[in-house]
Amino acid sequence: MRQLTAVLVVSILAAAAPDETVAPLGKYTSGERRHWAFQPRRDTTPTATIDSYILDALRKANLTPAPEADRATLIRRATYDLHGLPPTPAETEAFVNDKSPKAYENLIERLLASPRYGEQWARHWLDVVRFAESDGYEYDTHRPDAYRYRDYVIDSFQQDKPYDQFVKEQLAGDEAEPSTPTLLVASGFNRLGPLRKNAGNQEVASSRNEVLTEMTNIVGAAFLGVTVGCARCHDHKFDPFRQSDYYRIQGYFSQTHSRDVIVASPEQQAAHKAILDPIEAEVKTLRASMRKATEEEKGKIQIRLEELDEKMPPPLEAYYAVTNNTKELTPIHLLGRGDYRSKGAKVGMRPLGILLPETEPELPIDANKPRTQLANWITDPSNPLTARVMVNRVWGYHFGTGLVSTPNDFGRMGTRPTHPELLDYLANQFIAGGWKLKPLHRMMMLSSTYRQASQSPNEKNYAAIDPANKLLWKWNRRRLDAEELRDSILAVTGKLNLKAGGPSIMAAIDPELIKDLKRPQYWVTNKDKSEHNRRTIYMIYKRNLILPFMQVFDSPDTLLSCARRDQSTHAPQALELMNGDFTNRLAHDLASRIKSGGIDHAFQLIASRAPNPKERALVMKYLDDPDPAALTEFALTLLNSNAFLYVN
Repeated sequence: MRQLTAVLVVSILAAAAPDETVAPLGKYTSGERRHWAFQPRRDTTPTATIDSYILDALRKANLTPAPEADRATLIRRATYDLHGLPPTPAETEAFVNDKSPKAYENLIERLLASPRYGEQWARHWLDVVRFAESDGYEYDTHRPDAYRYRDYVIDSFQQDKPYDQFVKEQLAGDEAEPSTPTLLVASGFNRLGPLRKNAGNQEVASSRNEVLTEMTNIVGAAFLGVTVGCARCHDHKFDPFRQSDYYRIQGYFSQTHSRDVIVASPEQQAAHKAILDPIEAEVKTLRASMRKATEEEKGKIQIRLEELDEKMPPPLEAYYAVTNNTKELTPIHLLGRGDYRSKGAKVGMRPLGILLPETEPELPIDANKPRTQLANWITDPSNPLTARVMVNRVWGYHFGTGLVSTPNDFGRMGTRPTHPELLDYLANQFIAGGWKLKPLHRMMMLSSTYRQASQSPNEKNYAAIDPANKLLWKWNRRRLDAEELRDSILAVTGKLNLKAGGPSIMAAIDPELIKDLKRPQYWVTNKDKSEHNRRTIYMIYKRNLILPFMQVFDSPDTLLSCARRDQSTHAPQALELMNGDFTNRLAHDLASRIKSGGIDHAFQLIASRAPNPKERALVMKYLDDPDPAALTEFALTLLNSNAFLYVN
């Protein structure tokens, strides 16, 4: 038995011992290199238009586009797409009655210039990069300064910052200008993933491995639109990504470590230290005494530790950033099944091999500004993935589905583009236009394809030919997502607080939910109730406690990159809208607006149109009821109506 045990120990140690050989660069077959997403973008005609590509595909399928939507529908559609909010009745009336031939163009320009644009489109990006303000896992520690990254993203979209610059700032802003606050905040992108705490020690080998994994995986998902993370444990089963490719990408982060840049004043730091030092000293003493304590004593010590935990002062204000530290550089090995204890051959830094000549050498992991080099490769105009991936995301948010319907997977298990020439045309235009997003919005939203009605005169026949509307013979009707719905309820009831930026808001929620948190004191409800009515993007995004209203309407869990929101329809959604405190409270405010403005005004608020004759008759009959609650119930019904919940 002892001999067998010794053999097992030797085997385990041998498996854990690192192999100091260097992994080969790897070879790729011509078949692997032929996959459409890895091919250079095709040259496209600069004078072509979105409509020419769409019409060509429709003609081949013997389909014709739907007629143009009416103006009330168009302003509601465009305002939701760019602002995530409904147009006001005054805005709708002005646009509908605008006789200018450039009325629609002027509308798009106004919407793009508004601060509401940055807030709406930042939300899309925050989904992709799995932004949250807590660590997740058991402790789910609050990240009090993470909101700065959210504000950075909002400002970047609002300014129409070139996308290549946006990528570089997030991946390597600290390397470019380590003393510039904006770039330090941008580099916090590298820390957005969930973080497992191990008794407060985050630099143990297992935690370090998880941190590097999070940094690596998001590069593939967010910027390149490929599932390179699937090559962590072995060569990718479907795409031409070797395990060595994965760890060579990881090599760019081997120097990267967390850095909180304190911005508090010396006086604030001294006051914080005066509170913190005695607590930490007692914690240290108590933990040391644990080793010799009895079970009964350990229980008492644990209670005291928890009491001290509650007394910890909140962290000092800081920039949530990263920095390079070559003294704590992590050697990068191939890991058997992704296990940090099973180290194989060493690797350096190198982009994905399938996009490089086979002789392209790797760089050592101690090279200067490694993440800058990664960012430069990602944003190189010759990279076939980056521009395609981003324009596909923008298209998907405007048209309901991307030209590639799997925005984070351009590989073989993803879908092929429905209009490959159009995808390359958009990507080429994106780069030629300086990587700016607002020209893309204009191009897409000014197209006849975007302005189609959501119903076709040939609906039944065309639905049999192209049931998913992949060829875009009509516009895809969509339902409001969670943030749009909450913000819209606040807007139509006149309660929306448009205050921008700053620390995130913690609204009042069921106390029972707070009890489940590891650190209840991290949910401190804002005393100013008007703050609770700010746009949802400014509400706290905590991994272990998603606001119930948001969760029931398919808000993502923020643990993984969310390339597109799921849209489900189920009973709890109707129950939340009919019986929830939020909607019932605000229905009273909507009722007050209806009382002063009338039924037509109510429909303009809710649906950007007047009621049709049948609707008017039903409402008039219902409001004849002398019950004083009838108007509030009608208001609640409007908040539950499809006319409010959907965009046509």
